Order: sequence, then C-alpha cells, then structure tokens
Amino acid sequence: MKRIFRAIFRYFVKGLLVVLPLGAAFFLIFWAFSSVDDALNLSDKIFVDPQTGKPLYIPGLGLLSVIIVILVAGFMATYLITEPIYNWFNKWLNKLPIFKFIYSSVKDLTEAFVGDEKKLNEPVLVEDSHGFKRIGFLTQKDLSNIGLEGDVAVYFPWSYSFAGQVMIVKADQVKPLNMSSAQAMKFIVSGGVSSLN
Repeated sequence: MKRIFRAIFRYFVKGLLVVLPLGAAFFLIFWAFSSVDDALNLSDKIFVDPQTGKPLYIPGLGLLSVIIVILVAGFMATYLITEPIYNWFNKWLNKLPIFKFIYSSVKDLTEAFVGDEKKLNEPVLVEDSHGFKRIGFLTQKDLSNIGLEGDVAVYFPWSYSFAGQVMIVKADQVKPLNMSSAQAMKFIVSGGVSSLN
C-alpha cells in the first residue's frame, strides 16, 4: 500500500512540475493580454448592436489597436522621421516637467531591454568585501562627472521580480562574464535555477 501511495505521490509531483510552469505562463500571458485589451478596447463605445441597440464589445480590438499604433509608429520612425525632427520632438517633451520625468524613465527602461542600443548588454560579476558574488549589468563605465573617479554603476536585477537596484562599485571589483545578457537575466530572475547551457 505504501508503495502505491509513493508512486501516486511521485506521479503527482512530476505532473505538477509539468503543469505548474505551463499553467503559470499561460495565465500570466492571458492576464497581460486581457488587461491591456480591457483597458484600451473602445469597441463598446463606438459600435452598437443593430438588433438590440446595446453597445457591442469586440474582444481583442484593444490589443489589435495597440499593435497597429506601435507598427505605424515604428514605420514612421524608420522612414519618415529624420534625426533633427526626432531631436526637436525630444527637446519639446523635455520641457514638460512631470511628463518629462515619466517619459524619460519609461524610455530609458525600454531601451535597456530592446532597440538598437540595448543598455543591459554587459553581464558582470561583482564580489563584495565578504566574498559574496553577485551577477549584474554594467550600466555606466565613467562616473567622473559626478565626482566618482574609478567607480562604475552596476544594475542588479532581483530574482522572481522585474525590479532591481543600482550600486556604485569600484571598477576593479567588476569582472566581465562570458555569457549573453539573456542568459544572465534568465539565471538571475529564476533565482539561479535556470540552466546555463
């Protein structure tokens, strides 16, 4: 009888290891898409059901409109907007006090992960005075303009989170890692359990 219960428990644990990550991934993707769609879907304010006269909600229209806006913006930025216009637009946005802070923060965060100039592209290892080592990303190599000669800025993401912290460390404490940014981020965010292959 014990053997049967042990076998059932083993099957249950193996099944859990298969179902839980799949279920969590599908749930998070579904939640993200449905949240964006609910927030941006204006179909019930634009369209009316001709038979009942009630607002007509079309699922997915909010997400589709966001994708179209992003694609059009990308096309315009690639083919129509020249460097002087882009610089003028950024300069104009920087004159709006609160909007400037939010816009520049989101822009920097987005550029850190995607785009032509990814900012988090140098994974490094930093050892502290106690001998503990942490993996992070080198974000600033020269801090002399704020009086910190010989120091660098390193961003340390937190495990199981999209948050992290920036620390100023001595340049000689930083050792480049022979791994891609994606591998390093995956390893950190997974709490070190992700494969390094």
